[in-house]
Amino acid sequence: MSNTKHIERQAHAVTDLASRYLKALKIEHLLDLMPGNGALQLLEVGCGSGGIAHYFATHPSLKCHVQAVDVHDNRQIADGYTYTAVKGVELPFADDSFDVVITNHVIEHVGNADAQQQHLAEIERVLKPGGLAYLAVPNRWMLTEPHYQLNFLSWLPHSWRTPYLRLRGKGDFYDCEPLELGELEAMLNKTGMQFQNLCIEGWRATFDIERPTSWSTQVLRKIPDCMLRPLKPIIPTLIYRLQRPNT
Repeated sequence: MSNTKHIERQAHAVTDLASRYLKALKIEHLLDLMPGNGALQLLEVGCGSGGIAHYFATHPSLKCHVQAVDVHDNRQIADGYTYTAVKGVELPFADDSFDVVITNHVIEHVGNADAQQQHLAEIERVLKPGGLAYLAVPNRWMLTEPHYQLNFLSWLPHSWRTPYLRLRGKGDFYDCEPLELGELEAMLNKTGMQFQNLCIEGWRATFDIERPTSWSTQVLRKIPDCMLRPLKPIIPTLIYRLQRPNT
């Protein structure tokens, strides 16, 4: 999603529905979503292929009324939820509308720092008091940039990234803005939402869900959290659980 003028940003949608199912399973686990008395009002911002929205809309035990928005319609599956096309970071919903908001690898696509801050503000606005949000974004200090599969691309100064992309024949413009941990948390502090870093929990959940029998998963299970915490600033994906305060 983007509100940046004069720049055509690519969709970068993941169309592999099997991977979206596993991602949705991880999100459900990390937010600790449980069946309740009423239906959850859930919003996915930047729904891509539609796999995550469909997962929650058709969940066998969670009752979810699911809305999904995107600036590009790349849905591979469209049933079970309501889709709305949007043009920028503004969300076409009233204040206090949702129990859960999912923004999975979206904030790096919305534009510059001002647009990213507005994206977070919109999430806070549409969340009900006490509502939860899942936020994931590639870490600037990841070794391999995931959208263009180039090592060290996001490590470079901003003005060098597009020339490097062109030099390697991967595109004409670097249209992503990955964040580093301190930068993202400074933005979150401005929203007034409570937030919890789930990088380690997310790392473990990824291995447990996607590679439950691999040797790497077995090793990771034996490493205590205290040994992994120093790695938080360089874990490839920054994951946060956000909550709007009740008052």
